[in-house]
Amino acid sequence: MTTTVTPPNKGPQGLFNRPRKEFVHPYFGGAVLGIVLFLAIFLTGNGLGSSGATTRIAAFLEDLVAPAHVDQTPYLLKMAGGDKQPLDDWIVPVFFGALLGGFTSGVIGGRAKFETTKGPNISNRMRWTMSFLGGILFLYGARMARGCTSGQALSGGTTLAAGSWLVMFAIFGGAYGMAYFVRKLWL
Repeated sequence: MTTTVTPPNKGPQGLFNRPRKEFVHPYFGGAVLGIVLFLAIFLTGNGLGSSGATTRIAAFLEDLVAPAHVDQTPYLLKMAGGDKQPLDDWIVPVFFGALLGGFTSGVIGGRAKFETTKGPNISNRMRWTMSFLGGILFLYGARMARGCTSGQALSGGTTLAAGSWLVMFAIFGGAYGMAYFVRKLWL
């Protein structure tokens, strides 16, 4: 009796197992982003941003659970009070479009995969905990600053808003200042 050894079946390349492609040139990417931002402002009168959408999604969820509280809170009342629909705003489709576009780009470029990027001196659990806490702090700060980095840097910076430039210098300064203390997450 002869036994034949067949090579393992690699199957069709899956969604998360594609060959990795090079990034586009940063100047080309910047030019495309500038065109997209120009078209957004020209066609809709609004720039680009994301934190406003997460606030509206949170207001929508809170309105489902505690509508009386939403109707009594001035900040939430503007978005979801009474018969207002918090998801009926230009920024919500921009938010989901950015998520879908980023995921699609990752799949096409062969970068979409499940992984935890971290340094060797930290556990996965600690990396995820720090990422979650950092995200919460950053989103809270973005709402205090009346916009996230994309809203402040792209939209505000484009219109030469002094407050946007100040916020971006503060964000980068804070990031550089904090980097020393959280370097174990990457090194």
